[in-house]
Amino acid sequence: MLAYQIRSKGEHAAFVQVDVPNPGPGQIRLRIRACGLNFADLLMQKGTYQDIPPTPFTLGLEVAGEVDSVGKGVTDLAPGDRVAVYSGHGGLAEYGVFDADRAVKLPDTMSFEDAAAIQIAYGTSHMALDHRARLQPGETLLVTGAAGGVGLTAVEIGKLMGARVIAHARGADKLEVARQAGADILIDDAEDLRARVKDLGGADVVYDAIGGEVFKAAFRATNPEGRLLPIGFAGGDVPQIPANHLLVKNLTVIGFYIGGYLKFRPQVVHDSFATLFDWHAQGRIKPHISHVLPLDRAAEGMTLLKERKSTGKVVITP
Repeated sequence: MLAYQIRSKGEHAAFVQVDVPNPGPGQIRLRIRACGLNFADLLMQKGTYQDIPPTPFTLGLEVAGEVDSVGKGVTDLAPGDRVAVYSGHGGLAEYGVFDADRAVKLPDTMSFEDAAAIQIAYGTSHMALDHRARLQPGETLLVTGAAGGVGLTAVEIGKLMGARVIAHARGADKLEVARQAGADILIDDAEDLRARVKDLGGADVVYDAIGGEVFKAAFRATNPEGRLLPIGFAGGDVPQIPANHLLVKNLTVIGFYIGGYLKFRPQVVHDSFATLFDWHAQGRIKPHISHVLPLDRAAEGMTLLKERKSTGKVVITP
């Protein structure tokens, strides 16, 4: 089968032909129909991601497809079942073997593409805003990188949770995407973010996917007792947080990494996915997928992420 792999540390990802894997005890083999790309895939290639599997490994963190075979001890899934799996890696291939307890059955109304696009982007935003930041109706939520894969879902979920949503993105086209997702106020990257947000009354919760100077500006525009979620660093720089400012304004900076919950509280992830799949079935959320590409164009999809030429999600369909 074809797989997009990193064969050894420091090497670029490349397409290789490998044997179709067989499931072990407690595992399923999935005929992969869709895989969502994430900024983490780029960081894995650079060797800077916080959770990199041993080489060789196949890129692709979130997948959807049909169960092809089950290993010993798997009783709640059967060949032909349609499932989504937040796998952490292994998705950019024609088949993959995954732990059965990470699989969630799909509603009949959900496409494989939507299932691959929902898990990390929507799961990150839902768990970060609800479980961690405790966003309340009527609060002001500032989302930076608001047209990106996770940023756009934060706009959508924040609006569903009753917040006033300020979207920050680069250019009119991306801001329009954020507006369609429910943003109340739009701020272009060329504007003075701190000044604009303060003029609007400040932010109660900041959801930042950019880092660097953008985080610093958002930090300075946060209201007393505000909560800040440094979700990612697409701008390249990890900001240093002045602890004395936290004290003066009684601010809280909240760490969040969805993959960590799979290790110490997996039920939180499963409950979040169940909520999101139910919202999708009700028509309350709909992933924005700007590009759907075949497996042999996975490198092109990575470039779209790297150069920030996509909006929402890029999905690969083996």
